Amino acid sequence: MSQLSLHDPPSDPIAEGARARAQGRPKDACPYPAGSAARTAWLEGYDGAPFDRAPDHPFTNG
Repeated sequence: MSQLSLHDPPSDPIAEGARARAQGRPKDACPYPAGSAARTAWLEGYDGAPFDRAPDHPFTNG
């Protein structure tokens, strides 16, 4: 049985996107073609949020 090294790339697009951001790579470094499900997943991992979810708005005091 083999063990994964911490240096092995993640096996799924979401984890790949998150790892790319953590390593300081630009968002346009996504290796997947435009319009593909893998690209959407990679970008979700990079942004840390599902693609179809609206961004959270800041709280206001009032």
